[in-house]
Amino acid sequence: MSIVSYTSKERDLLARLMRAEAVGEGDLGMLMVGNVGVNRTIANCLTFKNIRTIEQMIYQKPGGFSGINSPLFYGTPTTKERELANRVLKGEYYYPATHALWFYAPEKGSNCLSLWWDQALAGRYKNHCFYQPQSQVCKEIY
Repeated sequence: MSIVSYTSKERDLLARLMRAEAVGEGDLGMLMVGNVGVNRTIANCLTFKNIRTIEQMIYQKPGGFSGINSPLFYGTPTTKERELANRVLKGEYYYPATHALWFYAPEKGSNCLSLWWDQALAGRYKNHCFYQPQSQVCKEIY
């Protein structure tokens, strides 16, 4: 059972996004990017009030993902990438992306900002900093 509704096309879109945003961070990094995507689909808060599908989440404007502009976003996902997408769609979560709605990669050698888009730093994994809203602001993801 999944925690959000999705089609096989949307599962593949999520797998491609995870690859484009975090292939260099390994499976765990890609899973965390998937967590952020699923959280944005579940959340009914902040700039994610009208995002209800994986496709809407990926192509949200403004506020979408820069990975959709990467050549890595295009092409068919691998079996492994589909498996990773399936895992997050079924509810596997990984800290620090557990409640995160945003992430970014700071310049090499730089620390994560304590706030980004006015949201608190949840933690860092490799080169990605993850940010989460307060629980009372986005109850759906807590």
